[in-house]
Amino acid sequence: MTLRSAAYELVDGDLHRHGELRHAHPHTGPHEHHDRHEHPHDHEHEHRHDEHGHSHGLVDESIKRSREGVRAVAHALAILGVTATAQAFVFALTGSLALLADLIHNGGDALTAIPLGVAFALRSQRAERLAGLAVVAAIFISACVAGYESILRLLNLSTPGHLLALGFAGAIGFAGNWLAALVRSRAGHRLNSPALIADGNHARADAYVSLAVIASAISIAAGAPILDPIIGLAMTGVILRITRESWRTVRGHPHHH
Repeated sequence: MTLRSAAYELVDGDLHRHGELRHAHPHTGPHEHHDRHEHPHDHEHEHRHDEHGHSHGLVDESIKRSREGVRAVAHALAILGVTATAQAFVFALTGSLALLADLIHNGGDALTAIPLGVAFALRSQRAERLAGLAVVAAIFISACVAGYESILRLLNLSTPGHLLALGFAGAIGFAGNWLAALVRSRAGHRLNSPALIADGNHARADAYVSLAVIASAISIAAGAPILDPIIGLAMTGVILRITRESWRTVRGHPHHH
């Protein structure tokens, strides 16, 4: 009882003294221990809260960029999906090899979007650069395919039918790829992503291939099927130039940071 009463008196005395001198922390028994336990804990909690708030803000920026990148890739893929479906329907009618080539290009474009989408989802700059290099390789392969087919057609001239449908499919291909290129390029510049910019260039290259399909249909209708493979070769040159631009964009990325 005496001990409890002494403790009470001591605490009461200490509280009274602490009330008068608010910033003094007297070196006496139970209260000092109790106060020291609570005060640093509050301070530590505040510090941690501030620190957590700061890092949480950084994570938010990263997630925001990641989501925006994935969204841009997904939107472009959806546009190209609709384009390819419409072209596949026309291909079933016409059996045009030029249109089949365009379909192959659009399929390749869809495949390059997969590693880029994964890179954004992982929020990895290195994966993004590797995806950019994959995109450049895909543009180069597109140029090789277009060049090979053009030379083959130059050696063995063929005249596809359903020219109006063929021209229409080329127009669909051009519009779809150009839209996909806009979505990717704008997001690429906004997010400072050379890989996404390169993917925009890839879609732009495919838009030119689609334009070649229209030119091919017009030249065949005008009675000059020889122009078809010549246009194809010209488009190969354009795609090769885009390959070089994209390579410089992706390769130049590490030097900026």
